[in-house]
Amino acid sequence: MAVQIKPLVAGNWKMNGLKAALGEFSKLCEHASADLAAATDLMICPPATLLGAMAASAQETAISVGGQDCHMAEKGAHTGDISAEMLADSGAVAVIVGHSERRADHGETDDTVAAKAQAAWRAGLGAIICVGETEAERKAGKAIEVVSGQLAGSVPVGATADNTVIAYEPVWAIGTGLTPTAEDVREMHESIRKTLAARFKEHGEGMRILYGGSVKPANAAELLAVPNVNGALVGGASLKADDFLGIAAAYG
Repeated sequence: MAVQIKPLVAGNWKMNGLKAALGEFSKLCEHASADLAAATDLMICPPATLLGAMAASAQETAISVGGQDCHMAEKGAHTGDISAEMLADSGAVAVIVGHSERRADHGETDDTVAAKAQAAWRAGLGAIICVGETEAERKAGKAIEVVSGQLAGSVPVGATADNTVIAYEPVWAIGTGLTPTAEDVREMHESIRKTLAARFKEHGEGMRILYGGSVKPANAAELLAVPNVNGALVGGASLKADDFLGIAAAYG
């Protein structure tokens, strides 16, 4: 019997949003229906400057709040960094680690990502661990090999269905308007599921695997219906309440 997995639709605002954007978030909280919340978990990961205000605004609503990155240390002389404990203290329930933009812009390795995932667990946060191949890697026929290697190096021992979410984001589809075919997504998510199940047994069978990369209301229903796709990590479309809810409506 297949494991029943409640999907997660998470929005990554990236480096977008000033205090004026809190109105859009309030709109999202107001319009997230109980029926939709029963069908899928909903989360927004805003810039750290907005996280505390959003967490306070989201109390008693269907929306949870997460961070976009964390340092692996609990505290210390790390100017400009934010610890997982600080995120939790601000009201976050999870944190994205290993996003391709962090890997590319900040040189983060699989070992770094794994350490950040462990930091998230230490603070009581869920870790949303991102993996994904570049366009060159896909064209070379190495997409599954690359992602399997990232899973091996970025997901620490101790990962469970409760503390870890995997987000597959083909790097070439992030913010480009390009999307893989449903068959491409099916093949990759099936490979990820097999890898997780082989390593983590029943925890791997129940772990959520999100798809990310130019997800929008127009293509959400097709992408989120693919086997082993247990939700979405949404970029630009999460900045507007109507678009984000339009994606989540694939489950409602």
